[in-house]
Amino acid sequence: MSQAELAKRVGVARDTLARLEHGDLATSLNVLARTLAVLGLEKDLGLIAAEDELGRRLQDARQPRPRRSSRRELG
Repeated sequence: MSQAELAKRVGVARDTLARLEHGDLATSLNVLARTLAVLGLEKDLGLIAAEDELGRRLQDARQPRPRRSSRRELG
């Protein structure tokens, strides 16, 4: 299937589909889900983040670190 045909079936412009193919994070999850459905891969949507080590590290980095108590607060 050509990129033009896939874009038509998904209901997006070819440049949107090209951005999705190149990993552009500005492309919506909805476009990804519709594209997978057109390709018959909608069951694979759950696998996308299953082994996302980088995503886990980024998520952990955003978590606030616990505050350490000072000695004055302890005693």
